[in-house]
Amino acid sequence: MGKPTGFMEFVREVPADHLPGDRVGNWDEFHLPMAEDKLRTQGSRCMDCGTPFCHTGTLISNMASGCPINNLIPEWNDLVYRGHWQEALDRLHKTNNFPEFTGRVCPAPCEGSCVLGINAPPVTIKTLEHAIIDKGWEEGWITPQPPSQRTGKTVAIVGSGPAGLSAAAQLNQAGHLVTVFERADRPGGLLMYGIPNMKLEKESVVLRRLELLEKEGVRFVCNTEIGKDMAAEDLVNNFDAVVLCTGSTTPRDLPIPGRELAGIHFAMEFLTENTRSLLDKTPTPGYVSAEGLDVVIIGGGDTGTDCVGTSIRHGCTSVTQLEIMGRPPLERAANNPWPEYPKVYRLDYGQEEAVAKFGNDPRTYTTTATHFEGDDGDRVKAIHTVEVRWEKDANGRFGPQPVAGTEKVVPAQLVLLAMGFLGPEQPLLDAMGLERDGRSNIKAEYHQYTTSLPGVFAAGDCRRGQSLVVWAINEGREAARECDRYLMGHSDLP
Repeated sequence: MGKPTGFMEFVREVPADHLPGDRVGNWDEFHLPMAEDKLRTQGSRCMDCGTPFCHTGTLISNMASGCPINNLIPEWNDLVYRGHWQEALDRLHKTNNFPEFTGRVCPAPCEGSCVLGINAPPVTIKTLEHAIIDKGWEEGWITPQPPSQRTGKTVAIVGSGPAGLSAAAQLNQAGHLVTVFERADRPGGLLMYGIPNMKLEKESVVLRRLELLEKEGVRFVCNTEIGKDMAAEDLVNNFDAVVLCTGSTTPRDLPIPGRELAGIHFAMEFLTENTRSLLDKTPTPGYVSAEGLDVVIIGGGDTGTDCVGTSIRHGCTSVTQLEIMGRPPLERAANNPWPEYPKVYRLDYGQEEAVAKFGNDPRTYTTTATHFEGDDGDRVKAIHTVEVRWEKDANGRFGPQPVAGTEKVVPAQLVLLAMGFLGPEQPLLDAMGLERDGRSNIKAEYHQYTTSLPGVFAAGDCRRGQSLVVWAINEGREAARECDRYLMGHSDLP
């Protein structure tokens, strides 16, 4: 490395953010830029560790350890330290089609497996990735790169989320004619409508990359749902190959008494219509406002956090987040050793904003809802909750057991269900007659991506289940390689 003693000389620094109390007044991204000299100093902290776990991308304890797309992290850290920004960008693009997305929304499993992180704060990998790609756009280094020749082969990609976009980018570079079908009114999938604007800016970040892909030759067809607006049979017959990247979009429900009451919504419906209204500059028919309401969010993951931040920006009266799991420890537990992803307590942006607005972390741990209470108009007005203890039941199954005497009633005129997703929606899979695994996902082996229907491939959350954006990019790239091999007999794609 350029400075072998950097990790001993310099402390970890991350960019400042707009203050939580200030940024809730708008929908802008809230991370502030970091001075170049500080970024170069942070790059110098990357150790000459010999075995860089940061880019291994393996699963340990069912969680990502290191970068799933195998970013060449030590290499571009060193290039940033030396001031060779364009070379750092080239290195970054070798493995990652969309660093501006991952640099903003990835939870950075790479940092969790950084060797320096064993006994010191890890290298600021995510910050450096974000800085490299933003500098590339600012300097004009990122330009359309259409393929030099076309193969004449046609590929349909269903779904324009991170898996679909990465597959499209790779197959287009291989020279195939790529058409991406998206049922929403705008392409981008999860990136466009599943992640709020303050976390991933749509017009200046997402649309910028989509426009570049179009200039390179990728064709987007929106407002088209396969199986409804176009027959699945026509899709298979009209294209030489098909790659399914439909995501895992069937939300987990909470079938408890009172579920039918008005004012109870799936989180993704709430977030999608909020972003669509923001982009359309007028409330859409499905828009739900949290203004003046007591909001309860059931689920403690990233989607729940996004609901917290969105509700506060609407002007909610209060926000509570129910989490059935216990509060994580402040430091790694003995059963969560390096290089596993560190399961520790942290305040994400939404919780920071709730602390600034209401004075406390909105999360209530080891708590579940027992039933919803309605008013005279059949709208939800409260949630009845109980604390739980994780232990074995009478049948020997480990799970949450209610603790008597801990019942509470929480006011709620808006309830958002953010408990994850069960798998892909089934009608398209039924129409294509695709084989599924035990979790209702499309059955296709990792690294191969071939489904039970010849010429049809599957990648991303519809194959692996709900997961990270980086896993979706990993699978989209790999599925593109296998699709290219199917079409041409061989593939030079990475």
